[in-house]
Amino acid sequence: MKLTKNLYIPLILLAVVIAVISNLGSISNVIKHLTFTEINVSNSGYIISMASFNQTFFIDNQWWRLISPILIHFSFAHLAFNCLWIYVLGEKIERIDSKSAFVFLVLISSICSNFLQYYWTNSSYFGGLSGVIYGLLGYCMILEMESENDRYGLPPALYIFMIVWLLLGFFEVLDMFGFGKVANFAHLGGLVSGMMFGMMYKYYKKIS
Repeated sequence: MKLTKNLYIPLILLAVVIAVISNLGSISNVIKHLTFTEINVSNSGYIISMASFNQTFFIDNQWWRLISPILIHFSFAHLAFNCLWIYVLGEKIERIDSKSAFVFLVLISSICSNFLQYYWTNSSYFGGLSGVIYGLLGYCMILEMESENDRYGLPPALYIFMIVWLLLGFFEVLDMFGFGKVANFAHLGGLVSGMMFGMMYKYYKKIS
């Protein structure tokens, strides 16, 4: 299997490599290059300050940070779950729609999910591919709605579960059951952006 043949594979591998070299996000000197805004780390590895949005993007021009937080994962379960869904959904979208659709969807959902999470929490200490996964699921859900066939082979219950999981996160139920802090606004941003991209894709296919 060539890496360029299936674009979701390099994304998964990159997330795994970052997880390994950052010891699952615990080495601040590694993840400081990937956080949404630039962070300053002490000699002992503790985060001492975070740069502002304007400083990071408009003064220092570190525009890769709009996307790079998706590569940070803070536990093996976090990494494994996200990579599994990227593998499942990425394969379906690339095969049924196109590789470009997958790439644009990843980019759009990354930027929207990361920005919304930062905007509402005012913190850059977050990461993971889950916002992108919500974007992929939101996209699939929109295209499934008017499809005469079972377009992606995903059970309808999965979309219901996705919405329920999102709501449980906002009501802090997941925290109570030991899932830790969840990037709820990243999930919301990914879902909305994925749905919007799905609507645009459907419109484009109708007029093309």
